[in-house]
Amino acid sequence: MEKIYVIHENGVWVEPLRLAFAARDLAYGEWDLASGTIDLSTAPPEGVFYNRMSASSYTRDHRYAPEFTAAVLSWLEAHGRRIVNSSRALALEVNKAAQYATLQAHGIKVPHTIVAYGRQQIIEAARQFQTGPVILKPNRGGKGDLVQLFDTADALASHVNSDRYQPGVDEIALLQEYIHAPDRSITRAEFIGGQFYYAVRVDTSDGFELCPADACAVDTNTSNARPKFQIFTGGGGIGADLKTRLTAMLAANSVEVAGIEFIRDAQGGVHVYDINTNTNYNSDAEQVAGLSGMGKLADFLGSELDRIYRHAGDKKSMRLVG
Repeated sequence: MEKIYVIHENGVWVEPLRLAFAARDLAYGEWDLASGTIDLSTAPPEGVFYNRMSASSYTRDHRYAPEFTAAVLSWLEAHGRRIVNSSRALALEVNKAAQYATLQAHGIKVPHTIVAYGRQQIIEAARQFQTGPVILKPNRGGKGDLVQLFDTADALASHVNSDRYQPGVDEIALLQEYIHAPDRSITRAEFIGGQFYYAVRVDTSDGFELCPADACAVDTNTSNARPKFQIFTGGGGIGADLKTRLTAMLAANSVEVAGIEFIRDAQGGVHVYDINTNTNYNSDAEQVAGLSGMGKLADFLGSELDRIYRHAGDKKSMRLVG
């Protein structure tokens, strides 16, 4: 029986999608690729495969799950299976430098960023940021892991030369200009089926932990009364030109489900800094707005399953009748 297959390495993040599938009576299965095997001499099952492998898998002791997923996706692609967020999407998920290059190729502004490999090279790159603070982040990361802000290049150099420094899993670092947002927030634009769904304002007062999933919720001591996640009403939060460019960029890279984060500077300029192809949604913000990202996603995956296999069934029936 054809079904929807969800490729992942963290079952906790799949729970809201399971509920959405159940509410729609959709047939689905899960492939947890934190470990496993594939027999390349066999064909994959029939169905629609949704890849939600995460760059942050290493934080859950699944260091090589993305690499194993790349092998599985190659197998699926070789057999012509329908994949939502295929191997190109995975390549972007685990490589922020590739994200920035792709964004810029589509005329989308990103923060000034230097890619560096090696401790001394990281320090030298940081000294090129003369006008203010600099952010140090891993090329492959997630949930804000290992992202740090330094007021000066000297402070960054002291940290990188110390035992406190932790390189990212690929040991490639990004040095990035710090964009000051007057309201201390960023915007995350959610795309499902390659189309814009909604934009959510994220309060950054508590730092770089911006994961919207309910499983990521943490207690804070902030005195800020505003909610951490707040969905813009009426389709707002993102300009028409940026929406058009992001939609085209996603289509060119076979990314159909994504959460794209950007920040507005003091002059209102927009800087895009992250593409999350393994996206989550905040249930509290959605309840207030009357929206459901997982519901929308389940509808999209169900429609793809129906589109592909209903047509295949129609053709089979025609052959039998003829």
